[in-house]
Amino acid sequence: MLDAIKLQAGLNQCIGTTQYFIHWTKTLKYTDGIKFLADNAGAYWLIDAIASYQRKEPFQLWELKVNDSKAVLTMKEDTNEPVLVKQEITYTDFPLDEITLYLIDGILLLTSEY
Repeated sequence: MLDAIKLQAGLNQCIGTTQYFIHWTKTLKYTDGIKFLADNAGAYWLIDAIASYQRKEPFQLWELKVNDSKAVLTMKEDTNEPVLVKQEITYTDFPLDEITLYLIDGILLLTSEY
C-alpha cells in the first residue's frame, strides 16, 4: 500500500484509461485509474461499496471523507444536490483524507479521467 503522498502522485498521472475492468457484480465497470487506486490503497472495498448501491442516476458523484480511521461515503447526483446514499465506515486505513469519484453511465472513474 502506498502512503498518501505517493498515492496522490500516482493518481495525478491518471488522465485517461486504456481499458475498462468489469466489477464482479457486473453492476459497473471501472477505469485504469480506479484500478490503480484499489491496487495501491487496498481499496477494492470502496468499489464494492459503490457497486452495492447502484441506482438509476446516469451521473453519480461519490465522495469518501476519512477522519481518525473512520469514514463517510456519500453519493449525490451532482454538486449542490442532496445526498442520496450515505454509509458510515467504522474503520478504514485508506491513506487519503478524501477522494471524489464519478460514476457516469455505469463507469466508475477518477475525476481526472473525466
